[in-house]
Amino acid sequence: MSEAMNRYWTLAADPVPAWPQPDTFELRTGPIPTPGPGQALTRTIYVSLDPYQWGYKRRGVEAKGAPCHARTVSRVVESRIPGLAPGDFVFNTNGWSEYGLMGEGVPRPGYMVPRKLDPAKGKLSHAVGVLGMLGLTAYAGMILQGDPKPGETVVVSAASGGVGQIAGQLARLKGARVVGIAGKPEKCAFVTDTLGFDACVSHLDPTLPADLAAACPDGVDVYFENVGGAVFQAVLPLFNPGARMTICGLIAHYGDAPEANAGAQEKAAAEARGVHVQNLFVGDYVEGHHDTFLADMGPWVAEGKVRYLEDIREGLETLPAAFAEMLKGGNFGKMLVRIADDPTL
Repeated sequence: MSEAMNRYWTLAADPVPAWPQPDTFELRTGPIPTPGPGQALTRTIYVSLDPYQWGYKRRGVEAKGAPCHARTVSRVVESRIPGLAPGDFVFNTNGWSEYGLMGEGVPRPGYMVPRKLDPAKGKLSHAVGVLGMLGLTAYAGMILQGDPKPGETVVVSAASGGVGQIAGQLARLKGARVVGIAGKPEKCAFVTDTLGFDACVSHLDPTLPADLAAACPDGVDVYFENVGGAVFQAVLPLFNPGARMTICGLIAHYGDAPEANAGAQEKAAAEARGVHVQNLFVGDYVEGHHDTFLADMGPWVAEGKVRYLEDIREGLETLPAAFAEMLKGGNFGKMLVRIADDPTL
């Protein structure tokens, strides 16, 4: 182990640009860390790529020179944690790195609690997707915040993405009529034909406002916001009295200067129409809701009531390009990069 090395990606650009450029990230090599008391060394298998990570980088949340942050699925190589043995699989936050430590004294976002995974209860990759924080995000935003009622109209932007595809299906399970907003024709077809949404319109069409109005003849009761910009402007005039809106993400604005505060502007515009608007931070729902979420979502996935598409790329070297592509909407499903073999496949 002492002769092996750890490869990882870190931010190279300073200041961080509005959107990722070819020279934004740097591939570095360093020693594989040694676990101390109460720690384990893990080998990363899957790296989750999500829009919120660009906000981390632009706000300076990540330490300079450290591996780029990301949720991961990993396998234990060496353990000094009771109950965790070499060969076990875990959800943790190794980031864009081949190896990482977990356990006592290892910095991590406070709400991302590492946990042991049981491959018999679902695909390993689902731990950073439909059965992980991403799934909990959709569950909290749609079920707990949006609270769709039978017969109501629900609109979900970025409907074929990791969160959007789950959120829309949850609304369908609650008896709502669900309209998705996606991009390319194949994405819209997937949203209706595979996920079971009642309709889907494309944000790429200049007729988006008219198309969405036609798809929502009775107005909009719940809006799950992932995008912002022109998509939000198309939804805004359709809100019914007493409508609810969850702001999960604003990917169209992630390149804006922080002082632009697009979220506050959207909230004010929607509230002016009598909409109840809530910002969504998944960390608020881990304690008190995570177990209930897994108890609900696990069977829904196993029984095919919730379907879930992944866009899996291969190799550590592909991380920067895959990340930039995801931010531009080039992914089809939840974006992951597999950087080591998954022995459960």
